[in-house]
Amino acid sequence: MESFTENLNIFGSLATIFGQIFVFVIIALWLCVRFGTPPARKMAGSILSTLGYWGLTSGFLVALISVAISLIYSDIIGYEPCKLCWIQRVFLYPQVIILGLALWKKCRDAEIYCLALSTIGAVIAGYHFYGQSFNPNALPACDAVGGVSCALRFFVEFGYVTIPMMSLTAFVLITTCMLLVRFVPKK
Repeated sequence: MESFTENLNIFGSLATIFGQIFVFVIIALWLCVRFGTPPARKMAGSILSTLGYWGLTSGFLVALISVAISLIYSDIIGYEPCKLCWIQRVFLYPQVIILGLALWKKCRDAEIYCLALSTIGAVIAGYHFYGQSFNPNALPACDAVGGVSCALRFFVEFGYVTIPMMSLTAFVLITTCMLLVRFVPKK
């Protein structure tokens, strides 16, 4: 089980880093559309349009994989979620259903709900990461009955990737996908 956990930590951490790179590429493309030369604007706009077309599917896959990984960590590996992790799950889990139904029914109005859920979830995950990494005193204390401390880091990969960073990246990725769906003109 130990090698499975290590492999999942590495996979999740690499996926987190690739997700962060993807968000930065989207920001660079948007800046190119906004401030670039006409040929660069056209190319960047075309790429963003294609990504916007796949935004619901991408958001659904990010949410589904994130839910699966969180359940594996808690129910198979045995990492007990803290209070902030539970709150983040409240904002993540419904998105699998919302986006799954949106894909099935081929409707495009689900992005507003996922934008709201992901934005709130990202703020909570960002606060959790900040507390774990820089100010553990800012995090909620353990329960009197012995709950898991929000400051507990089960692992740290590549110097900064923790479970709250994975969560933050997933929320930002879903937000990015939903913004692409909502605001980028389709081909």
